[in-house]
Amino acid sequence: MDTAQLIRSVRTTARLSLRELAARAGTSHATLSAYEHGAKSPTATTVDRIVRASGCSTEIALTHRPAPAERRGDELRAVLDLAGQFPARHRPHLDLPVFGRKASP
Repeated sequence: MDTAQLIRSVRTTARLSLRELAARAGTSHATLSAYEHGAKSPTATTVDRIVRASGCSTEIALTHRPAPAERRGDELRAVLDLAGQFPARHRPHLDLPVFGRKASP
């Protein structure tokens, strides 16, 4: 969820109009509308003020997202594990029909 969706969500959840929430948050309804439409980006402090003005609270959770290189390493590890399940040596002769030739009786 981006900031615009968050602000719109807290406003609609609180059943407030743009003007009502803007007045409670100490900003103009035009600015609040711009935030909701993604035309402007509020600071974290402003988002917190708007969220609190709606009667909600802000909670931030930090999570570790592996970097692309880490994800590639996991993929490579899985491929190598899979490759290890195949035989190390091939049979010198495969008993398969050759295309375009009739099988001999």
